[in-house]
Amino acid sequence: MDLEETAMLISFAGLPGVGKSTLAKALAEATGAVFLHIDAIEQAIVDSGLIAGSIDDAGYRAACAVAEGNLRLGRTVVADCVNDCRLSRDAWRVAARRAGARCLEVEVVCSDEAEHRRRVETRITDTPGLVKPTWAEVRTRAYELWDIAPLVVDTATEGAEASLARIRAAMDQISTGRLENT
Repeated sequence: MDLEETAMLISFAGLPGVGKSTLAKALAEATGAVFLHIDAIEQAIVDSGLIAGSIDDAGYRAACAVAEGNLRLGRTVVADCVNDCRLSRDAWRVAARRAGARCLEVEVVCSDEAEHRRRVETRITDTPGLVKPTWAEVRTRAYELWDIAPLVVDTATEGAEASLARIRAAMDQISTGRLENT
C-alpha cells in the first residue's frame, strides 16, 4: 500500500464558534477517519493535574504525535483545532510530511458577525470541564495570517452539506495529484 495515496491529514483551523467541530466531526464520521479534538486533549491534560497553570502547546504536540502515528498506518486523520498561528500549522504539515502523507488545510470562517456571536454564546460542548471562551475573548484572540492559501469554508454563506462536499472534493483532488495544498 502506498501511504501517499491513502493517508491524508485534514487540518481544520478557525476561531471558536465558526463551525469547525461540526464539520470536522461530520467529515471524520463520513470517511471513517481518526478524529483528533484539541479541546478534549487539552482538557484531559488539565484534568490530569500534572501541569499547573498554562499547558501551552502540550495538546497540539500530543495530537500531532497521535496524528503522525495514524498517518503512518495509512489512516486519514481529521484534526479539529483553532490552529491560530504559523507554529501550529507548521507542526501539522511536518507530521504529515514525516509520515509520507498528504495534507489538506481547511480554514473555517463565519463571515456573519451576529451569527458568529450567537454560536459562541450558545454553543454546547461535549468535553466535560471545558471552559468555553466568551465572545470578547474570541473577538480579541490573536489569529495569524496564513503563509499558504488554505481551503476556506464560510459557514455563514454555505451550509454544512455544501461545505463538506467542497472539502471532500479537495481531498479527492489532492489524492489524485490535481491539487496540492501542502
